[in-house]
Amino acid sequence: MAGGSKRYSRNNSNGNFQPLPERGPVESLIYWRDVKKSGIVFGAGLITLVAISSFSVISVFAYLSLLTLFGTVAFRIFKSLTQAVQKTNEGHPFKEYLELDLTLSHEKVQNIAGVAVAHINGFISELRRLFLVEDIIDSIKFGVILWAFTFVGAWFNGMTLVILAFVSLFTLPKVYENNKQSIDTYLDLVRSKLTEITDKIRVAIPIGNKKPVAAAESEKDK
Repeated sequence: MAGGSKRYSRNNSNGNFQPLPERGPVESLIYWRDVKKSGIVFGAGLITLVAISSFSVISVFAYLSLLTLFGTVAFRIFKSLTQAVQKTNEGHPFKEYLELDLTLSHEKVQNIAGVAVAHINGFISELRRLFLVEDIIDSIKFGVILWAFTFVGAWFNGMTLVILAFVSLFTLPKVYENNKQSIDTYLDLVRSKLTEITDKIRVAIPIGNKKPVAAAESEKDK
């Protein structure tokens, strides 16, 4: 591919290789496009979360920062001594990273803020709709989910859920990508069953149901 980017392939159900879809930098880590990079991020993140679950956040941050600082100082001294012995002038060992532009542009901050505000507004509107029972079926389903969360909260604490979510983030997307066809088949089956059950409940509990336009006009004519 142009620009020196790598093309990743996988075997499909017929045993043939097919190109994997393009992913952004974050998605590439989640989908393990580069196993080495994803492994480093996954391992470091998991160790950090496990450490936070056992120690305070301040202690974990301080120890990780000290460890990182010790490594960079030791590497800088090692490279300086190597250059002095070999009489070379390779420059600062971290020059590439020191020259990276890490500043956030005003436009980028505005875009991020706009997306965040849109999601927050949508979330608040959805909560209002569910709690004020705009649709009784959706509110009942929401209540069932909240009831299930009471058991999840009794089994796991918040940090354990964060660790499980982090592990799922690095495993479930890849599993779905490798088994997309079969998983979609089962999901469609479950979705159709849920729709069928929901329709039956709506018929049995007509509260909040809107009559079709044709039915309303026929009643009006009568």
